[in-house]
Amino acid sequence: MNRVWKTLAGAFAALAFAGAAVAEPPVWVVKDKDSEIVLFGSIHVLPPGLNWTPPVLERALKAADDIWFELPIDAQSEADTATLATQAGVLPPDGSLFRLLSPQDSALMSKVAAAYDVSPVLVDRLQPWLAEIALAGGAYRRVGADANDGVEKTISAMATPKARREAFETPAEQIGLLSSGTMAEQIASLHETLQEMDEKPDEYQTLLKAWMNADIATLDAEAIKPLRDASPALFRRLVLDRNARWTQVLDARMKGHGHTVVIVGIGHLIGPDGVPARLRALGYSVTGP
Repeated sequence: MNRVWKTLAGAFAALAFAGAAVAEPPVWVVKDKDSEIVLFGSIHVLPPGLNWTPPVLERALKAADDIWFELPIDAQSEADTATLATQAGVLPPDGSLFRLLSPQDSALMSKVAAAYDVSPVLVDRLQPWLAEIALAGGAYRRVGADANDGVEKTISAMATPKARREAFETPAEQIGLLSSGTMAEQIASLHETLQEMDEKPDEYQTLLKAWMNADIATLDAEAIKPLRDASPALFRRLVLDRNARWTQVLDARMKGHGHTVVIVGIGHLIGPDGVPARLRALGYSVTGP
């Protein structure tokens, strides 16, 4: 679970009740002579009642033959993900996340947990990667955001029933990606998240504005670069390697024909290693921000 979607979800939640303008988030369109793929960057957790769907995406959903998500969008997938996360994300009985951290980070985690109303007893029992998710959940709850109002569930409900629902990964594969990092990688990512949540209470507003204005440079600088710098190996596994695998799938899809919509975290679509850039390098026509 990369920092992009966690942070951007909070951005929406923070401003949702302040009368945010109608969103025009970034969309990429990939074409050849008989195929089209519309790529849309997801915000997995949103507050209710936010109007964020760009017209180009609405049109694409009506024409779609297939829609690709990171994971299947159904109750069984959610249950499997929760079960696997619990199995992989809890420390051994004698383990303590506070003891694994430096004294400075341990104190900071206590402070952040209190600020976001997350039980310190809970996070103490978690692997660093799952502690990040738990802390992000506290931020969402504080402002009323929920995955039920996120992009994936909204789009799955909006799309025509004739469109096949496909997924790039299974719950087991995604939890494996999240949990397989070394302890040093996980702690480095947690450290960055703790600092961000403590020091940048207005970061959500910056990111929301950037997303709504398709300001790719700001999104990269504020949301992608911190993870890339804090833990390059984790960034490669969670972002770059997945981008490469997903591009292979979409390249095969473009060699067929029809209309496809792809919904993945916005961090997978921006920058020179994002999916749109990779498809462009393969010779396809790609338009977007």
